[in-house]
Amino acid sequence: MGEAAAKLPNIVIHEKLCKACSICVDFCPTNVLEIKGSCVAVKNLAACTRCQLCDLRCPDFAIQIFD
Repeated sequence: MGEAAAKLPNIVIHEKLCKACSICVDFCPTNVLEIKGSCVAVKNLAACTRCQLCDLRCPDFAIQIFD
């Protein structure tokens, strides 16, 4: 499990910047993200392929992906 956990990305969501517009959710090809209340949330981190479409498409710079 240690090796698999080390391969998971770190998705940082800046809640103060997020407007829950769902653009990141719509562009995610593997359904990693979801809208919860007034902010985006990670629902399936293991499915993340690090394509960074969520980061690139967010108009408010509210999401970042790190290895």
